[in-house]
Amino acid sequence: QLQASGGGLVEAGGSLRLSCAASGFPLDRNSIGWFRQAPGKEREGVSGISANDASTYYADSVKGRFTISRDDAKNTVYLQMNSLKPEDTAVYYCAADPKYYSGKQLQLMLSSSLMAYWGKGTLVTVSS
Repeated sequence: QLQASGGGLVEAGGSLRLSCAASGFPLDRNSIGWFRQAPGKEREGVSGISANDASTYYADSVKGRFTISRDDAKNTVYLQMNSLKPEDTAVYYCAADPKYYSGKQLQLMLSSSLMAYWGKGTLVTVSS
């Protein structure tokens, strides 16, 4: 089971750190993705990280502002979000898959959304 947390209301330019905690299985053997869905829009993959931390991927819309990381000892993956913009407002989801993805494969993983495990989302609202 995955559970995303850390969302909230923040002013534009502010920061939030989302957490994705797993229970019942180890995250360290999974590729992890962060996705978001804004009202009236399709789900978008924003960031991914490979199982061994060898590679990460960021969508152009968040590159340079978001950072994905993992703490395997805590069985948790994080998404640090800085310089937030109103267009970042969305429900954010984390997902895990036991397949090993790296490099450009992470981009394909995020675009396909074919992840084995999904968590409940956390709402991020950025005010202008």
